[in-house]
Amino acid sequence: MIVLTVNAGSSSIRLQVLQATGTGLQRLADLHYAQPEQPPEEVLRELLSRLDGKPVDVIAHRIVHGGERLLASCLIDEQVEREIGRLAPLAPLHNPAALAWLATCRSLLGSKVPHVAVFDTAFYAGLPEVARHYALPRELAARAGLRRFGFHGLAHQRLLQRWRQLQPGAPADARVISLQLGAGCSITASRGGAPLDTSMGFSPLEGLVMATRCGDLDAGLLLHMQRELAMGAGEIDRLLNGASGLLGVSGASADMRVLLQSGDAAARFAVELYCYRARKYVGAYLAVLGGIDAVLFGGGVGEHAPVVRERILDGLEWAGIALDPRANQAAIGAEARIDPVGTTAPQATVWVIPVDEAVVLAQQALQATGCVCPGSVDSDALRLTQQGATSMPAAAKPFATP
Repeated sequence: MIVLTVNAGSSSIRLQVLQATGTGLQRLADLHYAQPEQPPEEVLRELLSRLDGKPVDVIAHRIVHGGERLLASCLIDEQVEREIGRLAPLAPLHNPAALAWLATCRSLLGSKVPHVAVFDTAFYAGLPEVARHYALPRELAARAGLRRFGFHGLAHQRLLQRWRQLQPGAPADARVISLQLGAGCSITASRGGAPLDTSMGFSPLEGLVMATRCGDLDAGLLLHMQRELAMGAGEIDRLLNGASGLLGVSGASADMRVLLQSGDAAARFAVELYCYRARKYVGAYLAVLGGIDAVLFGGGVGEHAPVVRERILDGLEWAGIALDPRANQAAIGAEARIDPVGTTAPQATVWVIPVDEAVVLAQQALQATGCVCPGSVDSDALRLTQQGATSMPAAAKPFATP
């Protein structure tokens, strides 16, 4: 069984092809463009040319926002596609791009190849009530679907899966804080593989400082911008999603690599604010979890910027979180444990884990099509996937009342 995974991010596209075998998932091809200049059709043709004529059996699409109705991975039909489009205003940088890639894949691969939607929000469908609700009038929130959804579910799910493989002796109810730091950034607190809280909320805009997104913001500031600055909804949307974050604060770049190399004061402050916001969330999630067993870093920044990891965890020795400076500096784009090994004091393990969302996409596509072969999904990964989705309906019935 050959699975094509399509991961359309806010600023990138990643296509991978994996084959399910009797022993696991074998990667056949991988194509990644941070900011593709070619039309999608050319990018897809380039990937398919690497398969030596092997046919694609199923296509898995990462869909950022599934809302309140799309709670589990499912085959994409007209109804599902329409709902993904309806949710586009809540994920304007992602859902439209995913639908465009869906159309491209249909055009080049024909209508007989099944397409599976895998939702970032699905991992958080079972968030505790207290973490899911805003303090808004109950009737209004229920009627309009005003709640915290959570995003980057595939990334955090994969971080937890891989950590379980790397540290199999960890307790079953392990308390884990995972940070996905890329163009978009989020942090999740999990116990036993199930999320208890996460930084992104109604949209991917809430939470941490990101490349071009502002993260947490006083709602009163938005009202002020509308009333006093005469800014319309579209203008504010573009400002908060595309011109804020690292780019807006530095006034120079959304790229963490550029800012870390810069001697400009505004660039240095942008990095400081980025790390401070993340450290503040780590502290909050220590309280949510009542302690910590592991901290996991993933994403482009999380995997490649030792100084950012150091600044985020600075001063947290009191909570049992510490770094080995040499191990941290050496961990660039590679899987590594970066806390001091061998210390007698109780402490959390800290890991850098490259996030491979394609594995979760392929797992979910195989499950949704009923084509899971023995050994194609490792048992720990599957257990964690199911544990984090205990409140989800079956994939065959994607539309359900939560």
